[in-house]
Amino acid sequence: MTLRSIFTVAVFLSLSPWVLAVDHRVEKSAEAPPVDAIGAEIAGKLDPAGIQVIRGTSRTVCEIWLCKDLEINAGAITGEVQYPFKEGQLIGVVRYPREGSDFRDQDIAEGVYTMRYALQPVDGAHVGTFPTRDFVLLSKAEADQSAAPVELKTLVTRATEAAETAHPAFLALLKLEGKPEAYPGIAHNEEHDWWIVRLEAQTRGDGGAAKLPVDLVVSGRAAE
Repeated sequence: MTLRSIFTVAVFLSLSPWVLAVDHRVEKSAEAPPVDAIGAEIAGKLDPAGIQVIRGTSRTVCEIWLCKDLEINAGAITGEVQYPFKEGQLIGVVRYPREGSDFRDQDIAEGVYTMRYALQPVDGAHVGTFPTRDFVLLSKAEADQSAAPVELKTLVTRATEAAETAHPAFLALLKLEGKPEAYPGIAHNEEHDWWIVRLEAQTRGDGGAAKLPVDLVVSGRAAE
């Protein structure tokens, strides 16, 4: 490789957060949503085209299926709230083929989990711990069979049971700048060692149907 070629590659890598990362990659899944685990009602809400996150050469971290039609409320977005969803709203489903971990580095047992939108509480224990308040709480699929929104207290209880600790199981939602060359994409935040998948959701609201980027931290933990 010539010096000019090396320089060109270096500039490209420095400017694009969406370069395919060496350690993790994202591919379209060949699997349909796990109907046997989630039931027909939730399965009917999911986009049949899922994705899988792969670490190294072949280790599948997780598989994700988003809802194929997400209702949004654009007025919900504020300085610290970056997604136009409602708390308790079903966002999708994630399957861990082996034990994984959440954004708090809690162990997540092998299995299928629903992902529902929630906001980080505004209290002394949480303020300043993350740039945004947007998260998805994970519930074991067998405990969450309805596609309807779930009341927050119930959702927190289910997510706590999913983690089998005193803290709910959750993944962080971010809003990344820039646009990948194609969906799905993956980016690496080197400062925090977060691997962030960008998906594209079909949404509907007062403004009609639209596409919305959904950026989800699938590997990595919050700073202490």
